[in-house]
Amino acid sequence: MDLGLTGKRALVLASSRGLGLGVAEAIAAEGADVMIIGRDGDRLEAAAQAITARGAGTARHLVCDLSDKTTPALLQESVEKEFGGLDILVNNTGGPPAGLMSEADLTVVHRQFEIMVLSVMDVTARFLPGMRARGWGRVLTIASSGVIQPIPNLGLSNALRATLVGWSKSMANETAQDGVTFNMLLPGRIETDRLKELDAANAKRSGKSLDAVADAARAQIPVGRYGAVDEFAAAAAFLVSARASYINGSMIRCDGGAIKSV
Repeated sequence: MDLGLTGKRALVLASSRGLGLGVAEAIAAEGADVMIIGRDGDRLEAAAQAITARGAGTARHLVCDLSDKTTPALLQESVEKEFGGLDILVNNTGGPPAGLMSEADLTVVHRQFEIMVLSVMDVTARFLPGMRARGWGRVLTIASSGVIQPIPNLGLSNALRATLVGWSKSMANETAQDGVTFNMLLPGRIETDRLKELDAANAKRSGKSLDAVADAARAQIPVGRYGAVDEFAAAAAFLVSARASYINGSMIRCDGGAIKSV
């Protein structure tokens, strides 16, 4: 299937590794030009070179930090300079510290809200007018299955990412007639460094071995395994494509069936 992404211009937040990098690679493989961002310059440079070397779309990289309030303006300036505009925005952020919501430090809550919610809204607001003016745009926000079925010991993530659900749905209602869609993609247990960190935290909290924690988690997933980054990225590439023009205001799960609700 031709996804209609050749020549499209994409920005993927938090994309030096893990899900963000996987999504950037998948979009570029379909012919889009992507900008990847993160804090690790060496990792970003290597990833951008590898993407470009594959010969479909190209990649640029920018070293920046979403916790810095000047980053949204920097992204706007850099994208305009490199691409002359933006067609696709993939909102992705790192996760907050694990822990119980009832024990959360409000100072940490406030800071994580700025990084995980306000930065996403700010970046999106800077590129949305151009998308609407051109009559085409895709905004995909990566959240977590915890916005549907709260994940134990990830109280802060459950709460903050849920804020983006209402925001994304509201934006979807307001921009669709201008050719801009807003959707969310919800990962379950996808095998990344972040997942390894969470499994380790759960093992420490429960006193169980890391293998026991991972085996118990896999047993709760109907497909019986963790997901692969490229499986998740393929879903993202479709949702930002021309072929997904009638998917709007949706939350798509990529979790192997782990969420229990219909």
